[in-house]
Amino acid sequence: MSEHTAHANIGVVGLAVMGSNLARNLASREGNTVAIFNRSYAKTQGVLDAHPEAGFIPAATYQEFADSLQKPRTAIIMVKAGAGTDAVIDELVKVFEPGDIIVDGGNAYFPDTIRREKAVRATGINFVGAGISGGEEGALTGPSIMPGGSDESWVTLGPILRSIAAVAEGEPCVTHVGHDGAGHFVKMVHNGIEYADMQLIAEAYDLIRRGTGKSPAEIAEIFAEWNRGELESYLIEITAEVLRQVDAETGTPLVDVIVDQAGAKGTGAWTVQTALSLGVPVSGIAEATFARSLSSHPEQRAVAGALPGPSTGSGTDEFTVPADQVDAFIEDVRLALYASKIVAYSQGFDEIRAGAAEYGWNIDLGAISKIWRGGCIIRAQFLNRIADAYAETPDLPVLMTAPYFAEAIGRAQAAWRRVVVQAAQAGIPAPAFSSSLSYYDGIRADRLPAALVQGQRDFFGAHTYKRIDKPGTFHTLWSGDRTEIEAEDTH
Repeated sequence: MSEHTAHANIGVVGLAVMGSNLARNLASREGNTVAIFNRSYAKTQGVLDAHPEAGFIPAATYQEFADSLQKPRTAIIMVKAGAGTDAVIDELVKVFEPGDIIVDGGNAYFPDTIRREKAVRATGINFVGAGISGGEEGALTGPSIMPGGSDESWVTLGPILRSIAAVAEGEPCVTHVGHDGAGHFVKMVHNGIEYADMQLIAEAYDLIRRGTGKSPAEIAEIFAEWNRGELESYLIEITAEVLRQVDAETGTPLVDVIVDQAGAKGTGAWTVQTALSLGVPVSGIAEATFARSLSSHPEQRAVAGALPGPSTGSGTDEFTVPADQVDAFIEDVRLALYASKIVAYSQGFDEIRAGAAEYGWNIDLGAISKIWRGGCIIRAQFLNRIADAYAETPDLPVLMTAPYFAEAIGRAQAAWRRVVVQAAQAGIPAPAFSSSLSYYDGIRADRLPAALVQGQRDFFGAHTYKRIDKPGTFHTLWSGDRTEIEAEDTH
């Protein structure tokens, strides 16, 4: 045994920026004493030296770390997702006891969390996958937290996480999402919605800049104005900040010196892959993810740059909004952004509902919308409206059919269509705007061409079809006399 006495109620393993900020947040809340551990002790010492006010209890070994924690011991792992997480879990399992709690606060892929929870549960130790959103600042001042795990672990963990979470309208932005991988699943979808939100904002900026010739600083003022209305959100707010920034070296807008190739950490792709396996169309999120992929292939873009584009009557392919229509065009773009954003959230909540059904999680969609109101990257005023919609109709099958959103889309629809048409005619890519509109028109359609697809599938693969006028499953003998027979359903 080490000389440490067990008086920390929470520990943090992994002291990179997110981990050290989270540890500092925990230490700043009344009632918390925080133990800290990092694989390299130099990092631990650095955090200790920088923040004497935190009263951290350092540990040089996993055993020391375990000894410094009160029972049931609770530790939050903040290391890079993947093999590093498994290695830390293996070490903690050696020094922890049944009833103790290991929390993975990284961006783990939820099937990994399901696997880890099952393996750790066999030792009697609780394993909790917790999505933590808000970036470095959120970790320090109050993130949105999405924990999964057992009901037993929530008894100990709940008060600790409530103490550090962001607060929105008097409520902490944390809830027990569901068992095993539910927390990381919901965080994954949050990030997918974030991809869509960011792409939509980028498309709005691009259309305004190319259509009106306004400078980034002028467009920043437009976004700042939008942030005072129904689009009020963290992402709109920071968009104005980014567009205002001037590069010190060149004196030009920073946005013009940043390479136009967007990076991705994987959560957007996971959201789309999972949606495909669940059979849930998240086309806005998918197009946003693919837009990042397309941007990141400069070798292809260089070759394709000479491909023909549209030509306006003036013999130039420049897109210019007439001066007397600029204000109306900008308002159209705002409405198109709002309508497309509603689609992105509607699709994201569809995926959460489908994931809950597939994996046996009891996820309260209204509670999820409430914990996203503060701390997280997609925090936005209209999450209150989503919470209201689920409070009124808990089993709402399509979020955007709630009266508030149906009215908003009805109000925005004509502008949305005009913007998608103008983008197409001008040769300006707007994949998230246009795919969101196609989804909207698809889901409200009385009849879809899927009937023809079923006919084709039956022709080449005898995949069968159903009829609108009688029950049963049918197949046409396409290579025979083309009579129809009843068949086994092979949908």
